[in-house]
Parts: sequence; structure tokens; C-alpha cells
Amino acid sequence: MARPVWSGTVTFGLVSLPVQMFTATDSHTIRFHQLQRGTSDRVRNKRVNERTGEEVPYDEIVKAYDAGDEYVLVEPDELDDIAPGRSKSVEITGFVDLADVEPIFFDKTYYLGPKGKEYTKIYALLEKALSEADRAGIATFVMRNHQYLVALRAEDGLLTLHTLHWADEIRDPRKEIDDLPKQTKVTDRELKMARQLVDTLHIEWNPEEFHDTYQEQVAALIEAKRTGESVEKAEPPAESTNVVDLMDALQASVDRAKKPSGGGKKDDSKKGAGKKDSGKKASSDGVRPPTHISEAAAKRRARGGGSGAGGSGAGRSKGRKKSAQGRSLDTLTKAELYERATEAGVPGRSGMNRDELVDALRGGRRHKATS
Repeated sequence: MARPVWSGTVTFGLVSLPVQMFTATDSHTIRFHQLQRGTSDRVRNKRVNERTGEEVPYDEIVKAYDAGDEYVLVEPDELDDIAPGRSKSVEITGFVDLADVEPIFFDKTYYLGPKGKEYTKIYALLEKALSEADRAGIATFVMRNHQYLVALRAEDGLLTLHTLHWADEIRDPRKEIDDLPKQTKVTDRELKMARQLVDTLHIEWNPEEFHDTYQEQVAALIEAKRTGESVEKAEPPAESTNVVDLMDALQASVDRAKKPSGGGKKDDSKKGAGKKDSGKKASSDGVRPPTHISEAAAKRRARGGGSGAGGSGAGRSKGRKKSAQGRSLDTLTKAELYERATEAGVPGRSGMNRDELVDALRGGRRHKATS
């Protein structure tokens, strides 16, 4: 069972709800230690007195603000004393429509749980009210000597708390980026073709379809270096589109996206046919990321979480797998080839390009990296 990172009280009006807050997300970044080159000696960071060069114990360190001509010392308990509500209260100021909060404001997500069975009714009441109203409670609270602006909302039967950026933390893109388009003209034909490409590549949002392939490549690199094998370098990025060739690039993109997955007639009803592979740079052409199902997503499905839409994500995944059965390997996307290679236990699949996946599934062997 996870340990709460914060506990306190959510208040709205005259109603108080004691809660515990839990981290909602994990990072699967592979961590590296630092070593001195040529040795196996770890390199560690130490808190050192810059005047004496001696290490300073943690309990002898105090916070200090540089006021220019002197340092102003601040003790940890002094920061707690001035924290609103002594850092133990999330007081909801009001409720806003979720659609009014722009995505750029959202930062990190936490789960909230009732702090005891006696508070489950108040918890359920607030969750159902927010769910039916499709609104979020806006509040502030203090955690670890930082005050946060937060949005409290209902999601799939539980309360979640999202930390938000303050308004003055959002940078003005017009000041940050020099070459943003201002009065750039585009022709009606170019706009129509671009819209057609966007419509043709329309997909339903299902986050479980997207998979961190870079993390797998790093793991494969580590294993290959451990066993003395080699890993093929990644394919180079796609070249920039020349403005002169813009219409040709748009038209070719639309044609490829509409290309049927099999060898028969084209089915115009399948707008999501953007998964079709061109046979060259399938994973780096910017049309569609690989659609491997991650281990975390599989665990969520096993718990009955589905895709957040009544299990429709799982149904779509089964449909895609079924549609790939019986088709020629040459007609499958790299993502579909990777899925078959995973089922077949093909070693080195995470470092293979599309042609090597086809070759490996046919019984050949042109790659030796470890998965």
C-alpha cells in the first residue's frame, strides 16, 4: 500500500473532509550512477563548506536569503508558522467549468482518499457532485514549504488533485519565440489539403496505445553492452519539408494515409487508416507513433481500468490485432510487426527497424541486440 505524501482537510463552504494525498504517476526513466572514468568508483555529491572545504552535517544547515549586504537566516519551523492553515488545509475558493482551465496550467496529479471510513460519505458526495456538474474546485494549499494553486476534480469514482501553474509562471510565447507566424499567407488549396490530412489521420484518444520505446532502447543498449553485442543506431530524423514541395508532401501524406491495409479495395470509411506503413522510416515520419501496449497499461486493464471509456480501448486493441491476423508481413505497420515479434518472443526486437522485424518473423536473423 502506498504511503500518503500529505494529509489534511478539504473544505468547501462549512463542510470539511479529512483526506490523504497519494502520488498518481510514476516515472520509468532508467537511472544511472556516476563513476569516475576508468574506475568503478562512485562519484557522490556532498554538502561542503566553501570556505573550509569540510563536509557539513545536514542538521547544521539552515536556509538563508541573500539580501545583498547580509544573509537573513530562516528556520524551518518559522516557515511552517506562516504557512496558511499550518499546511494542513485545502480550502476551495469556488468551482469552475473544467473546459475553462487551459491545459498549460496543469502540472502534477495526485489521488485523494478519505482519511478514515467515517468520511467516505462526505467523500462520495463531493465526488458525485463534481462529476455531475463537470466542474473543478479551485483552491490553494501549502506542502513542503511551497504554496500550490490546485484544481480538485472527480475522475472515475475518485477525487483527484491537480497542481496548477500560477498565472505569472506562464511564459508569453510571442516573447519567447522569435519566428512565430504573424501574417503568413497560405492558399485555400494548401489549407484544404492540410485539413484533409488532419481529418484522415483522426484517431480516438487512447493513452494505453502509446508506449515508451526509448526506455526499451536504453535497456537494450545496457544489455548489449553487458553481453558484448551491438545495437543498431536509430533511424535519422525526417528531413524538413521544403516550402516549394509543400503541396506534393501534403498530397503524398493523404494518399498514404488512405492506402488500404490489405491488397483489396480501399475502404474510405476507415478514417484512421493513417496507421498504414509506407515501408520507409515508418516510426519517424511523424504520421503515427508506435502503438505498443505498456506493462503499466496492461496492469491497469487487468484491474478493470480499461481505457477510461467502458473498456472500449481494449475492444479497439482486439480489433486491431484481429485485423492484422492473416495479413502479409509486408502490409503490417512497424507497430503491428513489433506486437507479433513480442508474441513470438523474438530477441532483439526493440532495436530492430521494420525490415529486420519482417526478416526475423520469417525466420531470418539480421540483428543480435537483446530485448
